[in-house]
Amino acid sequence: MNLRNWFDLTFSAKARQDGLEWAGSIYTFGEIDARSNRMARALTSRGLAKGDRLCVYLANSIEMIDLYLACTKLGVIFVPINILYRDREMSHILSDAEPRLLVTSAEIPALLAEAAVQSSESLPESGLGEDDTAALVYTSGTTGVSKGAMLTHNNFAVNGSNLIQAWKITAEDRFLLAPPLFHVHALGNGLHCWLMTGCRTRLLERFDHTSALSHFLDFKPTLFFGVPAMYVRLLDTPPEKAREIGRRMRLFVCGSAPLPAQILEEFHALFGHTILERYGMTETLMNISNPYDGERRPGSIGLPLPGVAVKIVGPEGNPMPDGETGELWLKGPNVFAGYWKREDATKAAFVDGWFKTGDIGSRSSDGYYTLSGRKSDLIISGGFNIYPREVEEFLMEQPEVEEAAVVGEADRVRGEIPVAYIVWKNGAGDPAPLETRCREKLASFKIPRRFESIEKLPRNALGKVQKHLLCRAS
Repeated sequence: MNLRNWFDLTFSAKARQDGLEWAGSIYTFGEIDARSNRMARALTSRGLAKGDRLCVYLANSIEMIDLYLACTKLGVIFVPINILYRDREMSHILSDAEPRLLVTSAEIPALLAEAAVQSSESLPESGLGEDDTAALVYTSGTTGVSKGAMLTHNNFAVNGSNLIQAWKITAEDRFLLAPPLFHVHALGNGLHCWLMTGCRTRLLERFDHTSALSHFLDFKPTLFFGVPAMYVRLLDTPPEKAREIGRRMRLFVCGSAPLPAQILEEFHALFGHTILERYGMTETLMNISNPYDGERRPGSIGLPLPGVAVKIVGPEGNPMPDGETGELWLKGPNVFAGYWKREDATKAAFVDGWFKTGDIGSRSSDGYYTLSGRKSDLIISGGFNIYPREVEEFLMEQPEVEEAAVVGEADRVRGEIPVAYIVWKNGAGDPAPLETRCREKLASFKIPRRFESIEKLPRNALGKVQKHLLCRAS
């Protein structure tokens, strides 16, 4: 089956049911289906056909959904572009993807006008198979040139089915969707869980902490997908409002960046819910998740999803025993088909069918996985391995610290030394007592050699800290 086959099940069965709330308007699933049919014909009139690429540079909107659905019906490959990207980053993607059309906000009025005169009837079958590429999603490019991950119809379908089953999502849910659709968090997880279950969804243009509370209180969601930065903002919710939201909510999910255990605990105390943390990648969609029923272990990403094989390997590719740290390798129907026009990179990313994630972690004796950080983030100081997340978690536990990031800085004697960048809760702080506590609780080689005060950590659109923008060894 291709994605159109999956979506048609919802469109036909729930045609008259309210499906999407956007910008104060409500659309039935039948209206969403009809809009995408008209948009598909508008794209066809512009010459787009199966296998062509459509680049989309848009904030969250119903028009972005129109375009995505139109692409799945035509067999056009959807290429979302981060709206925070500027000329240099966009130029690389446009040169690499070679799209037939780039759609920006300036192009939307003309496209909508062209679509308005088109038929809303169902389109002919495009002959798409499950292994055809549905989307080309570019990696963040923090460690080199951004590469296009080819995600197939089956990748998205398997991912959606896994999450619906694992997180018990049904048509009865009310889903508040805030992350950007140009990222697989909202595109791969959010959009597909919505379209495959037929639950009522409110799409936000973006997560704005000043208006988020009103959406929770007005829409009364049962399901919310967020990133750590969103949950940190939600901790400012007045206790009585948090309890009201918590009574209606069924599930809060967090991903795209590590969730500090302290935030999970503070959130539970305020809202009465334990956030479910999971682990995915652009290249693989979702891999591992804490259980819906069962222990949601602080600091852990949980257990492998159905059909996903995971192993921890050492430097030579040898399996590591439980409790030992190594690189996570993955295999399963969720894993992408390869990098667009990059056979060399694709070949380097796989070993005997296993995808090398570049993420460092370990497996407990009862099967829970815990991440230590990125392989590229690993700091080797005087021959000792330092995993920044371990130090960051300790720093985040200190009462005067709002946020912390630890990176490696070149050192003539030790090769690298750890340096901590600190955002203080009161805008200013004294590193001396912080260093003293580090010396009491951490091995000597893990202690940051310098503490730098910083107003805020550089983050991407999903709230992931961009460590390459901090001072670190090249």
